[in-house]
Order: sequence, then C-alpha cells, then structure tokens
Amino acid sequence: MILYIQQILFPAVALGVIGAIAAALLCIVVRRFAVKEDERVEQVEALLPGANCGACGFLGCHDFALQCVRLGGPEGISCPGAGPDGMAAIAALFGMTGGTASKNVAVLRCNGTCASRHPLSIYSGPQGCNMESMIVSGPLTCAFGCIQCGDCVKACPFEAMKMDPVTNLPEIDENKCTGCGICAGTCPRNLLTIQPSGPKGRRVWVACSNRHRGTIARKECDSACIGCGKCERVCPFGAVSITDNVATIDPALCRLCRKCVAVCPTGAIHTANFPSAQTIKPEAS
Repeated sequence: MILYIQQILFPAVALGVIGAIAAALLCIVVRRFAVKEDERVEQVEALLPGANCGACGFLGCHDFALQCVRLGGPEGISCPGAGPDGMAAIAALFGMTGGTASKNVAVLRCNGTCASRHPLSIYSGPQGCNMESMIVSGPLTCAFGCIQCGDCVKACPFEAMKMDPVTNLPEIDENKCTGCGICAGTCPRNLLTIQPSGPKGRRVWVACSNRHRGTIARKECDSACIGCGKCERVCPFGAVSITDNVATIDPALCRLCRKCVAVCPTGAIHTANFPSAQTIKPEAS
C-alpha cells in the first residue's frame, strides 16, 4: 500500500502542483504583457451587419473594424452591408462626416421567364449554375439568360434574394440588399450588376443580356432586347448605348425620364419604384 502511494499518488500530486504553478505564472505573464484592444473596435463592429461577407475587401467585420481604427476612420474604405447610415455612424465615432453616398442594389439583367423562353434540354447531373453553364446552355433557350438554379440566392449573406415560383428567376428584395456584389460574383453569366438605387429608389435598366442579332434573340426569348436602337436615339441625355446588339443604360447619365421605356418594342427595359400613372382631370372652367 505504501509502495502504491509512493509510485502513483506522489507523482500525481507533484504534477498537479507543477501544473498549478505553471498556470499561475502563465496568468501573470498574460496580464503583464496583455495588449489592450481599442474600445472603438468593438463599437465599430457593433455597427456592422456581422455577415463577414468580405465585400469590403477585408477578412470580415472584425478585420474591417480593426482597419477603421488603424486608419483613424473609415476614409477610403466602406462596408456595403452597413449602408450609408451605418457608415455615417461609424464615421461619427472618429469625428468624421460620411454616409452621403447613395445605397447600391443588385439588378438582374435578364427577364427570361419560363413563359418568355422555351424548353431546350433536361439536365439530370449535379445541380448548380456554374456546373450547368459548363456542360449545357441551360434548361431554356437563350444561352445568355438565367440558368435558374439559384446559386446567387444561396450565396447572398443577407437573405435579400429568393427564387420567384412563377418566373423561376431570382427576385431581389431591395430593402435587404446591401449591394455587396457577392451575388454578381456568383453568377457565371454576369447577369447581376450593382448600381445605385437611385433617388427615392427609382431606377431604369435593361433586363436582357442576349448578344445575338434581333431576329435570333427574339426567337430565343420573347422579351429579349433586339438592339433596334430606338432607346438610344430617343434618350436626350446619352445614357443609353448599344454594344454587341444589346442596350445598356448608364445610371450616372440616366435622368429617369423613361422615354426609352416607352419606345422599347419588347419591354426589355425595366423600372423600379416609379409612381403609377395618374389621370389628370381638367380644371372646371
């Protein structure tokens, strides 16, 4: 029994004592050489969405907050997820002004719904837009249109997108969208672009990316841009241009007059958040 105590118990106790001493020394060293983190890091991080999406160009929200403190403010860097108001609040922490930039949102440059395009093939392999784009041209006609697998919806860290059950196209919730651009980077056909939401959220864009000539494009999709040039000719601000048989609208030049919308023969030009047309009654004489 005594031998057991000497061989087992004493070494165990000795190891326990050594461990306790080492832990105490480690605690002292940590407290002595600890580097205190600037409290503004935590304050900045509290104003960020916490999605760690990386759209700001840094490793995540904590890294973005560290950069703000290192730079003495958010000058030259921005978090799309925080939005103008969030960036203004972050700038205020450092005695700066900011947050005047307009909000950005994603827009889909495709309106090839199931009703507009026609069945082309049946794919039964691994699901995904990137996979199908490498193997087949998609389930519907128009090799430039949305593949409809919803990779962009799955990639959105803010749950700002969903697949419309009727059109089978991704639908963007502009109230949740931060314009981070992750969805745009996910789409293998570059159908999603980031642009300013516009005054009062009003904007105009061409919902088509088909680069085929008009007759071919119209056969592939009923709502395709046919590159007729009517929108370009009618625009008084030079905001519309035709490149590779498809029109594009420059948000920086567009003044939202919507003259291009009125002359588009296929309805390829879309608008958002404009008031409904009202009938003006003549004044009583």
